[in-house]
Amino acid sequence: EVQLVESGGGLGHPGGSLRLSCAASGSTFSSYVMSWVRQAPGKGLEWVSVIHSGGGSTSYADSVKGRFTISRDNAKNTLYLQMNSLTPEDTAVYYCAIPSAGYYSGTYYAQDFRSWGQGTQVTVSS
Repeated sequence: EVQLVESGGGLGHPGGSLRLSCAASGSTFSSYVMSWVRQAPGKGLEWVSVIHSGGGSTSYADSVKGRFTISRDNAKNTLYLQMNSLTPEDTAVYYCAIPSAGYYSGTYYAQDFRSWGQGTQVTVSS
């Protein structure tokens, strides 16, 4: 089973940017649809974005559309999330995850994922 390790979290400022990475173990990363999910303090899990295994198709939650960009480098077994125009509402633990049912253009829910990383904390504050 693939193991996922997120990095790149930390303190961001309103209007600023952060870039998250998710390193995957194993040789099958390029066959997986990958996603980012977040959990804000005291709230449930929120799906953020998904990318097809080849990287050609992406989808975003309305809350991040136009501000966040998901991408992947299959040669490096790494998933990315470029976060721009940060707001305090983006404060959360961010997880990379593998959807059980693959790629589709729609909202994912917590039960839709079969593998998770340990998460990286993003705090947006002035």
